This record gives sequence, C-alpha cells and structure tokens, in this order.
Amino acid sequence: MERIILSARDISKNYIVGKAILEVLKGIDLDLIEGHILAVVGKSGAGKSTLLHILGMLDRPTSGRLSLNGENLIEKNDEELATFRNHFIGFIFQFHHLLPEFDALENVLMPAFISGKTYEESRDRAEFLLKRVGLSERINHRPGELSGGELQRVAVARALMNDPSLVFADEPSGNLDNRNSDMLHELIWGLAREHNYTIAVVTHDMKLAQKADRIVELRDGLNHEINIEKN
Repeated sequence: MERIILSARDISKNYIVGKAILEVLKGIDLDLIEGHILAVVGKSGAGKSTLLHILGMLDRPTSGRLSLNGENLIEKNDEELATFRNHFIGFIFQFHHLLPEFDALENVLMPAFISGKTYEESRDRAEFLLKRVGLSERINHRPGELSGGELQRVAVARALMNDPSLVFADEPSGNLDNRNSDMLHELIWGLAREHNYTIAVVTHDMKLAQKADRIVELRDGLNHEINIEKN
C-alpha cells in the first residue's frame, strides 16, 4: 500500500514586485509517495524551484498547509525547521555549494556534525557514501581539486549523510555536460531504488523525467499531472 510522506495543500506563493503582487504558485495540491521519484517540469519562471524550496521548507508559502506524516510543518519556527531539515531532508542543488576549505569527506560529514554526531560516529557512513558514488579514491581532495561531475557526486553523498526521509534535487545536472549528466542521473535513480528514497527532482530534461514514477508540470501557478509513457 502506498504511503504519503509529504502532503501539500493549497500552497500559494506571492512576491511583492514594486507595487504589484506576483503570484507564482496559486494553490498547489501535491503528495509525495514513499519510495517514489517525482519529476517537476515546466517552463523557466514557472515556479519549479520555488515549489521545491517550499516542499523542503527552505522557504515558507504565502498560504497553505504542508504536513509530514500528518505534522504541520508550517507551524514550526525557524529553529525547529532547521533541525527538521537536518534530520529528515537532503538537498542536491544545481551548484554543489561545497565548502572549499574542507575535503570531500569533511563536506559529506557536515550534516552529521550539525546534528551533533561525532567524527568517530559518522566517518564509516561518509566513507561508504563516497565509495558508493565512486569517489573512494578522492575523499581527501578539496573541491578545487575535483571535476564538476565529482563535485556533484560529493553533493549527492552529503545529501544522503543523515539518511533522509526526503531528497530534493533542483536541476542537479544543470551545470554538467551530457556524459556527466547521464552518470549523475543514473546514480541518483540507482540510490533511490536501492534504498527506497523518496525524491522530488526539478528538471528541464523530459527524457530524465520519463524515468520517474510521476511527472507534474507547473503551469500558470498550478500543477498538472502528466502521463508517463513507458517503453
């Protein structure tokens, strides 16, 4: 039986632009199903990243309800949300956002350190994740010594460090060439299937989106389900 992990109801997001109100999201209703991959597509400026940031509580909606396992996340204060994100959510962004002064292993360990775990408690998992993303020989290299594809693989390992319930990926391969992009997609999809991760990924690549369990298109501030044609 499918289980809903995250439920969004009537989510709207407005921005003040001068004296005008810009309505980006106008009443999103969306459920994320445990173990499923959701692809979010749409034209540039449609609000895909805005929606992802709200689902991951990096941003608050103007109105609506967002609940994880029945708990209303919007009622939490900023400190509570920061703790929640650290424990339950992993993020993979278009730009890796690694800390340049730390090596790959230390960057992957950051979420564990933030949650209060020690180096000794966390090192084995960090090394395992770096090995799983194909970087066991690069764990002591700093970001300046890694290629673009390697940087994004470190970012994937970091997102999974605390074994999150949800993973959000915002155009994770947008900065990569086709070869590295395909490798990264295969890696993320493979990890999702192996460990039953629930993932929402924003992408402009319909070929990639077709590999997901569901596709929603953002259009005119609303989400529209797209049928997936499987070969």
